[in-house]
Amino acid sequence: MDREQFFVGVHALVIQEGKILLGKRKNCFGEGDYGLPGGHLEKNEKLEEAMKRELLEETGLICRSTLFSNIVNYPGRDRHYLIIGFIIEDFDGELTLMEPEKCEGWEWFDLNNLPENILKTHKPQIEGYLKNLIYLEK
Repeated sequence: MDREQFFVGVHALVIQEGKILLGKRKNCFGEGDYGLPGGHLEKNEKLEEAMKRELLEETGLICRSTLFSNIVNYPGRDRHYLIIGFIIEDFDGELTLMEPEKCEGWEWFDLNNLPENILKTHKPQIEGYLKNLIYLEK
């Protein structure tokens, strides 16, 4: 019996002073939409290390500590993804556009005033984070 392949992704929910870091995508899936820093898990790579690698490759930021946020099961039409989100509030470095061919630029958005056009595969990750915040405040 053949099994369908699925993909594992990692997202960095970089939070600073009530704002989240999002980049406007270009020349790739979701062009024109905002998305989180992140990417694919590579063979023999730990989840947290993948997220740290992707964050550095895309933003120039170095994650000092992280916290698991949530897992999103995203069975898309073409590919089935499991996407693991990590919260980063402790980081070093200067925010830099490291991949200008894939991203127009990085911006900080207030968690209460997010853009409408967030990539459909990233939106559930952010919504999960926000639900956890509301739950913790109660």
